[in-house]
Amino acid sequence: MKKIFLTLLTMTLFATSAFAFFKKSPETELVVMPMFSTETNDLNKVWVGTFQLVWNDLMDNVVKAPIEFTDGPSNLAEELNKQEFTKEMLSDSSYYTAHGVANMNLKEQIDKALMEKFNEKSDLLAAMDWSGRNYLVYAMLKKDFEFLAAFDELKKEKFGTLNKEKIQYFGIDDKSSKALRENVSVLFYNNPSDFAVELATKGNDKVLLYRTDDNKSLSALYDDMMQKSSEHVGSKRFGEKDKLKVPFISFKSLNQYPELQGKTIKDVDLTIDQALQSIDFKMDNQGVKLKSEAALIMKMSMPAPIMRAPANFYFDDNFVMFLVEKDKPYFALRVADVAALNKKK
Repeated sequence: MKKIFLTLLTMTLFATSAFAFFKKSPETELVVMPMFSTETNDLNKVWVGTFQLVWNDLMDNVVKAPIEFTDGPSNLAEELNKQEFTKEMLSDSSYYTAHGVANMNLKEQIDKALMEKFNEKSDLLAAMDWSGRNYLVYAMLKKDFEFLAAFDELKKEKFGTLNKEKIQYFGIDDKSSKALRENVSVLFYNNPSDFAVELATKGNDKVLLYRTDDNKSLSALYDDMMQKSSEHVGSKRFGEKDKLKVPFISFKSLNQYPELQGKTIKDVDLTIDQALQSIDFKMDNQGVKLKSEAALIMKMSMPAPIMRAPANFYFDDNFVMFLVEKDKPYFALRVADVAALNKKK
């Protein structure tokens, strides 16, 4: 059986070839890419745009300039500064970002927003120090969508040459209903090892599956797929005798970017303490669920002011007023009865 290497791409945000995570070895561990265009020889790799979102927020709304470090250039920072992915590439309903001094006010703000927007809690920030000594830039990306109709569950079979155990598949076979075939569009078919399809969903998200043995960057694989699709002159229709087989996928990942940690940002009072990204992904015959968080937790060299809860400054009981010029009052008044004062003429 030829080696099978399937790259899953969603046009909005997700690209991965991480199907061999069932067998955990150094060669096939899932590796998180910081950018869509990151080049690597890793066999299993995944990218989600959340870390780029927090970097963009740090650049645009905190530092207000490209990120540079006091100890010299960073190749990763320079690439992230290009902002090859932005929130304008997503629907407003699918992401949330926040930044500020990491105090309880910000925590309550984030908790409330995530619950209202996604009915979710943050796993990434659960153990964070909220005493106000850090500065936080945070993002969550949430996608939960169904295929146009649920695909059939197929029998368990092996995947490629790297897996000894059998895994669950879904798709279309001879027993599937004809209507189910309308859920699949053929992007191109060149040979049994080079083809791509699109799975229809109930929303605007697209699931594109590209069969290839190439191991380029995820962005290069995406470009190759789209180029081949544009050149394809055959039928885009999924035929009556065509079959589809796609593996169920479910994984969680927590990743750090150590090459950024410990770096002090030029011209601002911030040193990156932690650069984190989490991914929780599931695809089955029903659809796709994705939850990804990213956070830059930065230390401030100057202590942050102690933040308090909002207050009502109502001077509607005993109070004192001072009028001051040159650091010394020239008038002072204590008020206990405004009505009595106002009667004096």
